[in-house]
Amino acid sequence: MSTSFFQFSVRTVVNSGAGSRTLLPEMIKGLGGKRAVLFTDRGLTQAGITDQIKELFEIMPGTPELVGVFDEIEQDAKGGIINRGARFFKECNGDALIALGGGSVLDTVKGIKWMLHKGLDDIRQSLLTGNVMEWWPEANYIPIPHVAIATTAGTGAEVSPVAVILNENLGIKSNLLHPFINADMAILDPDLTVGLPPKITAFTGFDALTHAVEAYFSPKANPMTDAYALQSIRMIVDNLQTAVHKGDELSARANMLMASSMAISAFCLCLNAVPVHNMAHAIGAKFNIPHGLANAVLLPNVMESLPAYYLPRITGFAQALGIENPSEQPEKCLEEVIEYIRDLRKAVNLPDSFADFECNEDKLHLLVPAVHHDPAGVFFKIPAPIITKVINEVFELKAIEA
Repeated sequence: MSTSFFQFSVRTVVNSGAGSRTLLPEMIKGLGGKRAVLFTDRGLTQAGITDQIKELFEIMPGTPELVGVFDEIEQDAKGGIINRGARFFKECNGDALIALGGGSVLDTVKGIKWMLHKGLDDIRQSLLTGNVMEWWPEANYIPIPHVAIATTAGTGAEVSPVAVILNENLGIKSNLLHPFINADMAILDPDLTVGLPPKITAFTGFDALTHAVEAYFSPKANPMTDAYALQSIRMIVDNLQTAVHKGDELSARANMLMASSMAISAFCLCLNAVPVHNMAHAIGAKFNIPHGLANAVLLPNVMESLPAYYLPRITGFAQALGIENPSEQPEKCLEEVIEYIRDLRKAVNLPDSFADFECNEDKLHLLVPAVHHDPAGVFFKIPAPIITKVINEVFELKAIEA
């Protein structure tokens, strides 16, 4: 048990269960909103999910109203799109935010909320130096009603006080941390995830697993983050394969949504060394690789390449994975864990490399400095030879120089 100081807060009210989306208009009303603006992406609009949310306000006329729909959000929370979304909100004279989507949408809306709170015109101007980390009491409550509806089970962005924002002008991802940018209420409705393609289900699930892993092994881990991390690991192991191969299984979908929220809560509340995310951010930004997929490919390779970092707590992690009779020798136990993760990745049909992505050799040579300068690496600098080793492995190269 840790005796060091830590702070643990889960501010968002989570509403979990099939059909829980029907509570949305009452949530907005209860939070004081009268003119809500819905933010989403075109994929969800084309899939009919956006209409399902719009209909909730049409069949329950009166206040609150849905006064606008912005569905221009793309992969990664891009600064330019956040700027456009904030302008759209003002043009609609909105007073409440609804975020419908995966991590990119949910983080975009957090960025919009922060921009509105700060009175900014271009969020990228505030992210020129990397991370923006604001803490209570300097960081105050943001009185804009905000409901997030997750349609993927991976990022947990519906409850996290962090937004990962791509500054496309600089080609880097920055972390915006503020204890009140997360939603006031989150909806985890498995009905909205049953149509998620198997591959996306798989790599978003691995994103959640990576959050739990990095929380559990964090130097700042504490008993409460351990509780969330370990339980989310158990739930992911028990439900991910079913969610991927039997996508209409509501129980598995609901459990993955909950595990995702728990994993990110642990991750954000002991944020420190995150070597997998550090590399995933840098590689994803350079090669436009989805974040969850980047984490899935990198996770076992990073663990294998940084054994000293993982060995002290590896036994507890092996037990959470459900490995029977894990070795009492930490080095051997780590090998068993890595093999288990690779087997799980294979079982959900995810690749073990980035061979399918077109890579530019010049960009590969820039990855070591990109990892070192990525804001996610501020607390733990991965040695250059380790970065080079992992890059060679995941891009199936013979060798590049550090």
